[in-house]
Amino acid sequence: MQIKQNISLRLALVAAACASLVGCADFSGIRSESKLRDAASVGLDAKAAPPVAAIGARWWQAYGDQQLDQLIEQAERDSPSLRLAQVRLRRALAATQFAESASRPQVNASLDATHQLFTKTGLIPPPLAGTVQDTATLQLGASWELDFFGKNRAALDAALGHARAAEVDAAAARVLLESSITRTWLRLVALTSQLEVAQRTLQQREETLGLVKQRIEAGLDSQLELRQAEAALPEARRQIEALQEQLTITRHALAALIGQPQAEPVAVAPTLAAVHPLMAPTALPADLLGRRPDVLAARWRVEAATSDVQSAKAQFYPNVNLIAYAGYSSIGFDRLLQNDSQQWGVGPAVRLPLFEGGRLRANLRGRTADLDQAIESYNATVIDAVRDVLDQLSSLQGIARQQEQQQQAQQAAEAAYSLARQRYEAGLGSYLQVLSAETAVLDQRRLAVDLQARLLDTQVALVRALGGGYRPDESVALAPQPASPETAH
Repeated sequence: MQIKQNISLRLALVAAACASLVGCADFSGIRSESKLRDAASVGLDAKAAPPVAAIGARWWQAYGDQQLDQLIEQAERDSPSLRLAQVRLRRALAATQFAESASRPQVNASLDATHQLFTKTGLIPPPLAGTVQDTATLQLGASWELDFFGKNRAALDAALGHARAAEVDAAAARVLLESSITRTWLRLVALTSQLEVAQRTLQQREETLGLVKQRIEAGLDSQLELRQAEAALPEARRQIEALQEQLTITRHALAALIGQPQAEPVAVAPTLAAVHPLMAPTALPADLLGRRPDVLAARWRVEAATSDVQSAKAQFYPNVNLIAYAGYSSIGFDRLLQNDSQQWGVGPAVRLPLFEGGRLRANLRGRTADLDQAIESYNATVIDAVRDVLDQLSSLQGIARQQEQQQQAQQAAEAAYSLARQRYEAGLGSYLQVLSAETAVLDQRRLAVDLQARLLDTQVALVRALGGGYRPDESVALAPQPASPETAH
């Protein structure tokens, strides 16, 4: 009973001493200077902006291509970039567990055995002084840091913030991988269609050269027309070689994205006409900042940096530990485990930094600068996210207008080509005129392929800019507003 009273009295004295020392902490002149940008400041007004339908988690399946589905599934298993993000997540979770352990009781056991000479002029009196003896200590110790000022709690919050940011980073890596594979696959499809047009162009120019040669034999054309027809062939062959080179490089890129650089990722690429455009949004969503994993990851880093500031402030306050030990200590190994060798102790320990050469203030300045950096990084991410979506929406609108004009031009070229064939079949024109009219048609078909490829690529870029179907957990999506470092403690 007396022991409990003594411990209670000591704890009360410690608490009183800590309360009297709280005023010693000096944070003057150290505060955050950055401010978080909110949704309204970047034009995301929930009242003004219409809602945008959610993107499916596996949005690429809308293309209906099993090869693409298999590519993404394989990449999710084998991609080094995705595995790297997962490793970072495991590292962050380990750091969280390490920070959490600081708030729990610590127990350790020790055994010390020493053969030593005791000094004649020290604290040990005769007859031991000046003799050689064996000493031994067998002890069980325990300590528990009483987190009065929230230092350990703030460190744990910071670790949790970094872990949540790493979790969202892993999701961002997945979104980037899925969109990169889809865009590369679409480029492969577009190049295949462009190659078909280029091959028909070469065939058309070979037919033109054959007709020119016949006309020269008939005395209807000169060497000028022959040389012009011959000059068109190498350029057509060069375009085919360039497209085949791009196809090979694109296949290599697709194989690297799925983590199998030596594989043949696509057996037969579908035609561009078989790929249907996605149902892409047409407006800037009001909830954009909650859709993008990179924005949420940046937000959690602000949370972690805020907790780091709070932890740095708690370093100014006393460090209070409750310490206990029990065991045996003796001179002579043979007496170590005797009852008379027992010893124990229990009580609080307080450590308060008084003169540390400005180390704590420097640490607080550094943590506050880290917070400002995290805030500005978040603001930059938010601005980039809005710009990214607006760019893709503007491109889609521009491509739609270009396609409208191109379709009109192609209709006119197709009509001229049809008329030229009718005149040729009626004996009113030459087949050379038919081939000349077909040149304009092929040019328009090539342009149509380019515009359709741009449309599909931009739609995928917009899906990525909108978060790529990311669905955050409730705890991650609703990241609390970071507290001002001036108000912490």
